[in-house]
Amino acid sequence: MSATDPLHLDLVGIADAIAAREVSSVEITRACLEGAERLQEPLNLYIRIDAEEALAAAAAADAALARGETAGPLHGVPLAHKDMYYRAGKVVTCGSQIRRNWVADTTATALDRLSDAGAVNLGTLNMAEFAMGGTGHNYHFGHCRNPWNVEHVTGGSSSGSGAGLAARLFYGALGSDTGGSIRLPAAFCGVTGIKPTQTRVSRYGAMPLSFSMDNVGPLARSARDCARLLGIIAGADPRDPTSSTQPVPDYEAGIDAGVKGLTIGIPANHYLDNLHADVLAAYEAAVDLFRRMGAVMVEVELPDHDQMLAAIHAIISVEAATYHGPWLRKRAGEYSLAVRSRIEPGLYYPATRYLEALNLRGPILQAFNAAAFTRADVLLTPVLATPVPTLAATDAHRNPDGSRAAAAVARNTRPINYLGLPALAFPGGFSSNGLPIGLQLVGRAFDEATLFRVGHAYQQETRWHARLPPLATGA
Repeated sequence: MSATDPLHLDLVGIADAIAAREVSSVEITRACLEGAERLQEPLNLYIRIDAEEALAAAAAADAALARGETAGPLHGVPLAHKDMYYRAGKVVTCGSQIRRNWVADTTATALDRLSDAGAVNLGTLNMAEFAMGGTGHNYHFGHCRNPWNVEHVTGGSSSGSGAGLAARLFYGALGSDTGGSIRLPAAFCGVTGIKPTQTRVSRYGAMPLSFSMDNVGPLARSARDCARLLGIIAGADPRDPTSSTQPVPDYEAGIDAGVKGLTIGIPANHYLDNLHADVLAAYEAAVDLFRRMGAVMVEVELPDHDQMLAAIHAIISVEAATYHGPWLRKRAGEYSLAVRSRIEPGLYYPATRYLEALNLRGPILQAFNAAAFTRADVLLTPVLATPVPTLAATDAHRNPDGSRAAAAVARNTRPINYLGLPALAFPGGFSSNGLPIGLQLVGRAFDEATLFRVGHAYQQETRWHARLPPLATGA
């Protein structure tokens, strides 16, 4: 494929091309499906491909456009989604053996909103079992593989979402983020992902993991793409009474404003501890670039992150064990050992410890905001302290150190879930092993617009996000 192939356009670019009738939805949908057929074996991206339905929807989109009708800002654009979003009448496995044949009787609000905007659905994507795992390993459906190097992890739990976007097999995908599951695959695969402010997007029809920490959000190829997708799925939903009623801004409106005059915080503690030389070099290069682009860079001292990591572990464990309790009692053998061992500790936490972890959330958020956002508009951190690890090194079933290595990948992402703040992950270069290095911007609650603005400015200068893995070029 050439660099000008429509598969290599981003979501906004292909939406514009379809609207201008430079390419048909059927053409581009067929190309995505052909690419999936070519790369499914080496990458193991999809759990289910709905080829006939996708082509029929694309044909309907083309016919509507020929009549002068437009469904919305995603008219005819092919997307695919993590297999944990319920779609009425369809099997939704949640990456598990327990739900391998479970058919949903309702449809997730986020899916409905994407369909209403004109998107074409290609199918459902591989994921970590029950969304539990930052590496993307799946011992039931097989591990998803990184298109930059198939021996390395994709990040999880939204593994197929990150890998498929990097391989240029669709233009956007829903993920979920309870401890980093949007940001990790975005970073590991060289794409972009937004964990919105908690409650910004309805969770109705999304498989629950931890009520206090779960977030619905998109992955795509660029910050602008994510801005468009979030603008479509965000907003109040009567079917999810926890969803925020705060108005949804036009995230694309100010995205070209640049960073001049903004202040970007550099954490003095935790996030930059023990960085691999490749990651440190990429981070320092980003800091220098932002400074040259006109941003003011300031160092900020943040609250104790070890306390946050301990608290979020307690909360996720207890809430996951509560949800999975009936299955643990009757079908424990159908869990992989790795996932069962993450859930079962939640059965033994005292209620006082769980409630303490919840009660600390407000004071710690207040302290974090005072430390960070009285001085800076956003924070800049690495996503992962090391280069992307291999599947073998993080395999909890076959490697004695695998569980410890797998747990370490979310060190810089989990605290942001505890705080409920928005965070944007995006590519910031490449390590010596040839895999992407991810950076993370953290912002004030409900200020995703500033994250998109800063991320977009960086991407316009660096173009790391436009680089293609060899598999995407047919090499």
